[in-house]
Amino acid sequence: MGVRISPGEQIFRIINVVFLCFLVVVTFYPMFYVLLASISVPSRFVAHRGLLFTPLGLSWASYDAVLKNPNIRVGYINTIIVVAAGTSLSLLLTSLGAYFLSRKGIMLRKFIMMIIVFTMFFSGGIIPFYLTVTRMHLDRSLLALILPVAINTFNLIIMRTAFQSIPPSLEESAKLDGAGHFTILFKIVLPLSVSTVAVIILFYAVQHWNAWFNAMIFLRDRRLFPLQLVLREILVQNDTSGMAAQMNNDTGDTRMVAETIKYAVIMVATVPILVLYPFLQKYFVKGVMVGAIKE
Repeated sequence: MGVRISPGEQIFRIINVVFLCFLVVVTFYPMFYVLLASISVPSRFVAHRGLLFTPLGLSWASYDAVLKNPNIRVGYINTIIVVAAGTSLSLLLTSLGAYFLSRKGIMLRKFIMMIIVFTMFFSGGIIPFYLTVTRMHLDRSLLALILPVAINTFNLIIMRTAFQSIPPSLEESAKLDGAGHFTILFKIVLPLSVSTVAVIILFYAVQHWNAWFNAMIFLRDRRLFPLQLVLREILVQNDTSGMAAQMNNDTGDTRMVAETIKYAVIMVATVPILVLYPFLQKYFVKGVMVGAIKE
């Protein structure tokens, strides 16, 4: 016999479903609009007002112009380098730090943890940060986008809490077999924390992919610009004239072409990182929940 649901419960569930559907539409439609605008015929899109539910014609010229732009190609290469190297280094350092802070009997462990947590709420500011990076001669290179942000405090806390949830008996058994700390970390702790590791990889990858501010203040050579900094120039400074000139536009109106190019650039810069989510989705909720267990 099924559980009887009261009328009030039914109304509550209906309201929840309607509200969540509304949130899905509100969240999804802006991206859907950008996609439709990027493949629309420029002249028809500029003349259109209001919402879009179907593309206004079909034109791939904007994507052709974007992908042929050398700044976009260089930005992609630089961003891929930063994401690959930065995520790998961040994962390694975060794992080492989390393992150390999760061990019992470490002298001043709570004090060290308090100092680390303190950095989540207070910082020295942009000027001390800039001076520190420049005096370490990390500026004017991609290292300025990797080393200063190698460890995220929030990610460190999540991984530390996940490591603490692993039964101590496993570590004790490994030590009896002669295993050292590195063996325990890489052969026992990390394999048992795959969900949390997957979430941390996603967090760091998104962080490095979306980063543009450090690149803006430290990099001067355009050959080192990451994709997001190139995207910022195109959208904020409205610098699409070069790409628009490359397009074979029947109307000859560069302004119209520039409008659809903006949306194509957004799609090109956003879609690759979105592709990661389906592969890591099954780990996401589990990893965050495991890393959120209270001590």
